[in-house]
Amino acid sequence: MPPEPPDNDKPSPWGRGDDSVQSPREAVEDIVESVAGARAEKTVIAVDGDDAPAAEQFNCPNCGGSIEVKAAGYTVSIACQYCGSTLDVTQPDVRIIQRYEEEVRKLEIPLGTRGELGGIEWEVIGYLRRSENGAYPWDEYLLFNPYHGYRYLDTDGRGWTLGKQLTASPEKQKMIGFSVDGEFYEPFYAQTPAQVDYVLGEFSWRAEVGEQVMTADYVRPGKMLSWERNDRETVWSLGELLDAKDVEEAFGAPERRAGGLPMPHEPSPHRRNAGTMMKIAAVASVFLLFVSCMFGGTSDPQTTTINLATDGTEQSAKIGPIVLDRATQGVTVEARSPGIDNAWVDLSFTLTNDETGDVYEANNVVESYSGRDAEGNWSEGSRATQSKFSMIPRGRYQLDVYASGSQWLEGQYAASSNALVEVTVAKGATFFSNIVLALLLVFIPALWTWFKHLGFESRRKSDSDFAGDDDDD
Repeated sequence: MPPEPPDNDKPSPWGRGDDSVQSPREAVEDIVESVAGARAEKTVIAVDGDDAPAAEQFNCPNCGGSIEVKAAGYTVSIACQYCGSTLDVTQPDVRIIQRYEEEVRKLEIPLGTRGELGGIEWEVIGYLRRSENGAYPWDEYLLFNPYHGYRYLDTDGRGWTLGKQLTASPEKQKMIGFSVDGEFYEPFYAQTPAQVDYVLGEFSWRAEVGEQVMTADYVRPGKMLSWERNDRETVWSLGELLDAKDVEEAFGAPERRAGGLPMPHEPSPHRRNAGTMMKIAAVASVFLLFVSCMFGGTSDPQTTTINLATDGTEQSAKIGPIVLDRATQGVTVEARSPGIDNAWVDLSFTLTNDETGDVYEANNVVESYSGRDAEGNWSEGSRATQSKFSMIPRGRYQLDVYASGSQWLEGQYAASSNALVEVTVAKGATFFSNIVLALLLVFIPALWTWFKHLGFESRRKSDSDFAGDDDDD
């Protein structure tokens, strides 16, 4: 894993200066004593407002095009929008730093465009195309407001991020990552060299093609903490993910393409819904279990006992009256034969309405088998069983029980010669299969939304240099 940025990296309040509080003009004058090339004189243009920087205007010494410097006194270099020459504007006579004749590219947001973000009007004054040695390119637009300074509007084609340089270094955590204002940022992109491939407009630092820095990025939902370092300085900036529609409305930027990988700091659109639906499902489950306990139990049990031989002879018994006082109600019939062994009893139940003659039938069996083989003792079967009638209408009923016992003789084990069967009928019934089905219906939408959230997070993290280092929280 690449080393993390050192703890003593201090950002410069000017964006590309050193650690001291030094203006961009002073920084450039310390580095560059003289720049060769053509020159042009500047003209100062008055700007309304006592605190607003004055604008300056001059003609490009290369092509003669008229250029206006929006942030005069702060801007260090500017790229001519007509011929692409990079000019030093820190001197009264403007000098060419770099000249190249390639055609000026058409920008998604033209220089000079003004738009409002967060209630502040910004003007696009500069543009950079950067990449990782030619791969994974992204665009950076420099925004300026005379009262609020600079912001960076970045895009890689998937979305827009508005960044601001930090005036204090983020706090390094014991875990891998940093925190700003109590918010933790996990690592996403490791230290990687980045270069400037194209430059246009004016900047508060000497921006030129070929400029290289080391970069690293840390993220949390909706925000990205970025680190940049070269041989002169270290800069930290904090970016906030913007709604693409806000940028489109503010600057007329084209609509972002749909699909592909999510952005590193793009929040999952499913997480909030997944959490809400899981809470609703949990509350609904508690309610279902409460209702089942309150209304799904049994009451008023009546019991009879049948003593029969296990020779196939059928015997019968009657239980009742059973009075159901609800509009519809369940009825539970339980049969037990604790002493039966290597035998079974076939049971038939007939529930008859005394007034209407309506009949409801059910069948069941109690059985028990045991023996011994090479693997040891074994047993199977159940000496107790339940039969349930559902949705029985209100009325007075009788339960007829028919029982017939038989022995298991094929195993040549001792079998019970008779069986004592205890039959109990009670009002009410709990249908656990219905409860399970209801719980599934409640949880399936929540689980489906949660799986979509996990899928989104998996695709987002797949683009990280630290993919697989941690799980979604």
